[in-house]
Amino acid sequence: MSLFRHASFEISVAQPHGLPPPMGNEIAFAGRSNAGKSSAINTLAGHTRLAFVSKTPGRTQLINLFRLKSGAAMVDLPGYGYADVPLAVRKQWQGLLEDYLTRRSNLTGLVLIMDSRRPLTELDWQMIGWFAPTGRPIHCLLTKSDKLTRQEQTKTLRETRAALSEYGDRVTVQMFSSLKKTGIEEVEKVVGGWLGIEPEPKAKPQTKPKAAPAQKKQKPSAKGEKAEGKRP
Repeated sequence: MSLFRHASFEISVAQPHGLPPPMGNEIAFAGRSNAGKSSAINTLAGHTRLAFVSKTPGRTQLINLFRLKSGAAMVDLPGYGYADVPLAVRKQWQGLLEDYLTRRSNLTGLVLIMDSRRPLTELDWQMIGWFAPTGRPIHCLLTKSDKLTRQEQTKTLRETRAALSEYGDRVTVQMFSSLKKTGIEEVEKVVGGWLGIEPEPKAKPQTKPKAAPAQKKQKPSAKGEKAEGKRP
């Protein structure tokens, strides 16, 4: 069973104070609107509709909490940065995100979702600026990597890691594709490390025992045949 498999919806709230009392570790998932956050959560959980995927960016306005089998929780935060959302609403979301990220006592780490074609926007840097001073780790998922060639993926990964190098090991980066289902094991390894959960070893494919080679019938020797022919 993977780390995120069988996550179950627990609660949606409009303000951090509506969340249940701190219980178990929480891993926050945040990202710019339309960066593929909900799709990434669904892919990790192996569920097509766990997190709401809207065709209209900026529609997810609530904090959604999903409980994992381990007792920890995935916390889906509202997407940020969609220009068509009224300014008052954007400011409300900003306050909501900052309050949760800086004050939630059982928040263990942040998974920051960024479109691999345009990572580290101004608002992504703002998110990192809010969260990094807490000393907790950040893992960046560069989503929609299937839209890039292998060469472009390598270049983007190298440049993004270089841009974040001042944070050292506290900020890690990887490629991810919900469409191709690639990068899942790496996320599980990183987040599992935050939670003190060892990744489960891959089950080895069972091999059928080899059948014993058929014994060949021995042909009688020429001498035997001749000898038998001489008998009365």
